[in-house]
Amino acid sequence: MNIAGQDLWKLILGRLPGQLVIQWTDRCNARCPQCGMRVTNRFQRHTLSPEEIRRIIDAAARQGVRLVSFTGGEPLLELDELIGHLDYAGRAGLKYIRTGTNGFLFAGSEGPGFMDKMKRLAERLAATPLRNFWISIDSADPAVHEKMRGLPGVIQGIEKALPVFHEQGLYPSANLGLNRNTGSRHKIPSRPAAGRDPVYLDDFEDAFYLALQEFYDRVMALGFDMVNTCYPMSIDETSILGEGLSAVYAATSIEDVVSFTQAEKSRLFRALLRAVPEYRSRLRIFTPLVSLNALARDYEDAGPSPAVSYPCRGGLDFFFVDARLGHTYPCGYRGNEDFGKLYQLNGRRTRIKSECRRCDWECFRDPSELLGPILQGLTDPYHLMKRIRGDRRHYSLWLEDLRYYRACDLFDGRRPIDYSKLNKFRPK
Repeated sequence: MNIAGQDLWKLILGRLPGQLVIQWTDRCNARCPQCGMRVTNRFQRHTLSPEEIRRIIDAAARQGVRLVSFTGGEPLLELDELIGHLDYAGRAGLKYIRTGTNGFLFAGSEGPGFMDKMKRLAERLAATPLRNFWISIDSADPAVHEKMRGLPGVIQGIEKALPVFHEQGLYPSANLGLNRNTGSRHKIPSRPAAGRDPVYLDDFEDAFYLALQEFYDRVMALGFDMVNTCYPMSIDETSILGEGLSAVYAATSIEDVVSFTQAEKSRLFRALLRAVPEYRSRLRIFTPLVSLNALARDYEDAGPSPAVSYPCRGGLDFFFVDARLGHTYPCGYRGNEDFGKLYQLNGRRTRIKSECRRCDWECFRDPSELLGPILQGLTDPYHLMKRIRGDRRHYSLWLEDLRYYRACDLFDGRRPIDYSKLNKFRPK
């Protein structure tokens, strides 16, 4: 049976094609306030050995994983090892391979030999089976981004390097971590004591909407044609939605720059829901509208509604491996559910306690939301049709997403953007 046939059979059996995020190192050299792995945080750092990575990849391939992401820390700190991991994953048969960077290698662009260095980097990455390569950018204001990251000069270097990557057939994605500094001219208003004040929330949403427009304009000017959005990961274990979470992946923070109330999060997702369609004909924006709509509605009330959103597939089809122990978890934020080594599961179905909607990790929530109706259509078509009849606007967004993803060649980072396919998504 070919890969497409295997994936269809999985769907019929109520499973999605597998995804694995491997945090192969928690070493980092940046100062990002939104991340607990920043270089200024003092804790014992870990990097998984090449032998351990190979065992994990082999197990993932046997268990039907299709997508693997190598994350950190900063993955490019050990470039030679990373190249070996990418090559091994390709040889093992994993089809969708991703990694990214905080951009530190793009600093010093005015120095001698910078363009030669970029050419060598692009050639090495392009020679691997890497499909998607992301570069993190936090703000439309270069100075603000560089101050947040502690990496001066990286934005100018990115602008110089992108054409070199494109020449090698690799089209990086700008990875936006949503935060209160996303905009440049349009600042996010300070939260009043009464955080649910409707006037403040209207101003907050409008400011974020304008900040997102600034950001998309900026990354296009830099030369990007693809964007991904990381939702704010500030885990409040006392909130209704965050109850029971324990982050094993330290890409989270309680700093004000990424801390939002539930009401603010709802408005933030609505701002994205307004901004993304305006740029879909000019950028390949990975963020699905159906996910934004579900998340916005989940945060509007006391908690998520099963009638709107689909539960995350973390622990069923999607998994996270940490750098400290090399253990497997349902996701990076359910660290109290340790499954042990992936290669010791031997394909056994993991046990999860409940349907989970407790965090906003887009790596798992977005595909769960996007593929949820397909899975339900194959396993429970009656209830899917009932949901569609009761919420036609939500499912019209889903159909629009499916058309858009197809026009974007499923966000293939080895292909340039095809504006002729995206013209149909011009805002009316």
